[in-house]
Amino acid sequence: MSTTHASGHKELAGAELAQAAKASLESSGERWTGMRAEVFEELARHNRPVSAYDIADNLSAKRGSRVAPNSVYRILDIFVSGNLANRIESANAFLVNTHPGCRHDCVFLICDDCGTASHFDNDALTGALRQAGRDKGFFDVRPVVELRGLCAECA
Repeated sequence: MSTTHASGHKELAGAELAQAAKASLESSGERWTGMRAEVFEELARHNRPVSAYDIADNLSAKRGSRVAPNSVYRILDIFVSGNLANRIESANAFLVNTHPGCRHDCVFLICDDCGTASHFDNDALTGALRQAGRDKGFFDVRPVVELRGLCAECA
């Protein structure tokens, strides 16, 4: 199942999302291992940011053997650098990227009550932040914009 947004990127879910993530990771020269597939599947089933410890605990219960959080962290780092996941800095947690291969800066909306997270694109805002960083002598600027508040259901 997929949805196309005004920005032109396609939001994916389920098997279509997993297949796109696998293709994107492999096209960057990385391998899609069984463990990486399991971590991605676990990450993708959450609609709010999830920690590496939660992923490790859930996979440990599913497998019947311990999965080390540091192994999950290493995989999540690969996913973030490969644009398969986003790191939610304020929560030290991760959120699946539902449009792998589409590079842009997201503005995240995080509900302080229920914890759900969504995002929208605003190239004018993130472009201005990139330029402000360059103007101050920073290079390879990567805006991380998180807005915290209450979602419509919790408000």
